[in-house]
Amino acid sequence: MQPSDDQRAALPRSKVFVEGRYCKLSRDLPQTVFFCPDCKGHPRRRKGCERCEGFGKLTRDSVQELVGWVLGAAFKTRKNKFHGAGREDVNVRMLGAGRPFIVEMLNPKVFDVDLAACEAEINRRNEGRLSVHGLHWTEKTRVPVLKEEKHAKEYRALLQTGAPVEAARAAALVGVRHTIVQQTPERVAHRRAQLDRERWIEITALTPASETTWEMVVRAQHGTYVKEAISGEGGMTRPSVAGLLGVPCECVELDVLSILGEEGEVAQAPVRVAPTFGTFEGE
Repeated sequence: MQPSDDQRAALPRSKVFVEGRYCKLSRDLPQTVFFCPDCKGHPRRRKGCERCEGFGKLTRDSVQELVGWVLGAAFKTRKNKFHGAGREDVNVRMLGAGRPFIVEMLNPKVFDVDLAACEAEINRRNEGRLSVHGLHWTEKTRVPVLKEEKHAKEYRALLQTGAPVEAARAAALVGVRHTIVQQTPERVAHRRAQLDRERWIEITALTPASETTWEMVVRAQHGTYVKEAISGEGGMTRPSVAGLLGVPCECVELDVLSILGEEGEVAQAPVRVAPTFGTFEGE
């Protein structure tokens, strides 16, 4: 039961925690605010910043902002913190039952908020880009649980190969769990330690769409860099899908289909039909 507005307003620095799941349907939407790496979004420095042209961010909005704007209006606060159960890249869609998240609303002035109405408004505003479901009250103690739990994930990837793939070689990879070793990819080297990480991947489907285009469904251990697991990034992932197929291979599109248990077991969550590639693209 939520405390009354009078009770909460008496607290000097109160917080409210709202939990739910989000599905990201476009490839231009980061999870949290994507500040410009050069000016960091600073009000004065961004004015002369060539990289973001004074905008302060590299994308116009984010999951955090699209959710936070609606919740902020309801709770009468402009400040929030967004906690996700992991994250996906900007150009990767989050489909299926969605990714769990918690929004921490800071110093709200209103506490009697209809979360179902907020959920409906977020979805109305962002049809085709973002949907949230299951918004409910939660507690601070849920934040570390959400952020520290390890989940395998199921992905769908569209692959472009540098040469035709032998059908028998592709079929031999399906249903086998492969152990790979990954060095820190160049794209995240500025914020990740240089380590060799041992992970597993398991290809559950590999279907040709053309002579050099394949659709793959793969389950991967928590912390796997899936794009690099496909391409190999010049030998920084060993073995890679490209190495196993015996041809150069690039991930053209990637979707997260499911958040699984740590060992790849299917979590008990409602299943949503995933759009096919090329749909629900951001403008």
